[in-house]
Amino acid sequence: MRALTVQPMTPGSVRVTEVPDPVPGVGELLVDALAVGICGTDAEIIGGQFGWPAPGRDRLVIGHESLGRVREAPAGSGFAAGDLVVGVVRRPDPVPCGACAHGEFDMCRNGQYTERGIKELDGFASQAWCIESDYAISIEPRLEPVGMLVEPVSVVAKAWEQIERIGARAWFEPKTVLVTGAGPIGLLAALLGVQRGLDVHVLDRVDGGPKADAVAALGATYHHDGLAKATATALPDVIVEATGASELVFEAMANTAAAGIVCLAGVYPDGRSVSVDASGPYREMVLENDVLFGSVNANQRHFAAAADALAAADLDWLGRLVTRRVPLEAAPDALAPRDDDIKVVVTLD
Repeated sequence: MRALTVQPMTPGSVRVTEVPDPVPGVGELLVDALAVGICGTDAEIIGGQFGWPAPGRDRLVIGHESLGRVREAPAGSGFAAGDLVVGVVRRPDPVPCGACAHGEFDMCRNGQYTERGIKELDGFASQAWCIESDYAISIEPRLEPVGMLVEPVSVVAKAWEQIERIGARAWFEPKTVLVTGAGPIGLLAALLGVQRGLDVHVLDRVDGGPKADAVAALGATYHHDGLAKATATALPDVIVEATGASELVFEAMANTAAAGIVCLAGVYPDGRSVSVDASGPYREMVLENDVLFGSVNANQRHFAAAADALAAADLDWLGRLVTRRVPLEAAPDALAPRDDDIKVVVTLD
């Protein structure tokens, strides 16, 4: 079968190659792939910045934002042929650490986890794949056009879960959230904020286009003239930072309401230095009981919450986020980002 593969740590090595057909093991589903979403992590793997093949292999099948249809399912698995499924990405470390032993492998403490399409396990950008039934998540048939969004939604579902757990240290009744960044993670974080009944604001750099339109269609408020102006009317109770721009972190720390929470959901590139006087934001964090924390990855609980969030969302709005679909054979030449991209999807069926 055909698959989108790279030689990790080797820029320019992405190509469509022949790989062995999958053979399901005990308790595994055999799934015909429909699509994979492409995100910044995939771009970094394609660019040779990181990624690890399975032991004894030199190439890695990429793709962790999956969508497929079950071809075969073992008896008692809870799945049947024809079901739409997505795959949980991470697997617990074999030791296991305390977090992995308790099913919270998204919070692995020793770094020995593996991840489909990223770290030592092939991903989902192939014409078929197998997955353990415990790591498959069923989604509603009507979500087929956008089902590959479950994985990125799972990341923000976890972020919101952590925000709410932190808020529960004291009285917590947030009213306003600011999301910085109107990429897929930012827009989906905004969606979950709207679903929670919050007054949602989204900040990005562009002054119009599909991202601004998506924010407006969500019923949120769009800003493009900087964080200070976005928070001038009311300081948000929560900020979800999804740009990966280091300078925004210090602005966010200084622009929340008292006992505010800043969640870092963007990945910050190496090699950038930011010169700031952090004493003011740090002092304010202490005096106002503010919290700054990072959040990444997801476990089964978050994937299930993501599937529920998508099922509750407007399908037409979700469709706005998929701005480009490319077939597998054209993928190596079509994955360079464009200014108007939100989510690029590789079709596999």
